[in-house]
Amino acid sequence: MSTIAENLKKLEERIEKAALRSGRRKEDIILVAVTKNVEPERINDAIDAGIKIIGENRIQEAEEKFKFITRDVEKHLVGHLQTNKVKKAIELFDLIQSVDSLYLAQEISKRGRERGKTTEVLIEANTSDEPSKYGVKSEEVSNLVEQISELGNVKIKGLMTVGLLTDEMDKVRPCFVKLRNLFESLKSLKKENVEMKYLSMGMSLDFEMAIEEGANMIRVGTAIFGHRR
Repeated sequence: MSTIAENLKKLEERIEKAALRSGRRKEDIILVAVTKNVEPERINDAIDAGIKIIGENRIQEAEEKFKFITRDVEKHLVGHLQTNKVKKAIELFDLIQSVDSLYLAQEISKRGRERGKTTEVLIEANTSDEPSKYGVKSEEVSNLVEQISELGNVKIKGLMTVGLLTDEMDKVRPCFVKLRNLFESLKSLKKENVEMKYLSMGMSLDFEMAIEEGANMIRVGTAIFGHRR
């Protein structure tokens, strides 16, 4: 058994325990394997071991690597998206997890209209209020969802956040609670192209806590691939 397969097995056991603590099953949690700085051969190994979704941070890296991903896999953009890279992003990815402005969504809509394609997106919220982080302010999420819901060629499928970057885990949990509350409140929004389906939060250091607080999608890299270059 390869190291990646072993890591994945251990990870799935941890996911299962966290899911049980939140009254759910392992199957209720969607795992996105974050492949930033991971070579295509190792990504293919991970897919062979059972990974069904990969997440990339950068358009340029994804474009170079995806040519060598020979297996069938869903692809998510989990890193920040610049408007000048939107055209390429909607060609490469099945879901963009990092939409944090109306301007960006308008560009996705425009490029989608040109291609005759509707792009699924998550709205990224900055739940930790760290100025260095991307994401719309928590109190502006609902308004942004309303605005984007009026655009064509964009479907909002949920929300995403990155927890507070700290070793003090008791300070991370409120970030996840905040996003879950927003997620739940937006579920009642009756808009044709809004479906609160995915609550994407939690990475290698904090995914168990995120699952306990309601995440149904986690983005994990290091726990699968180890420390990368």
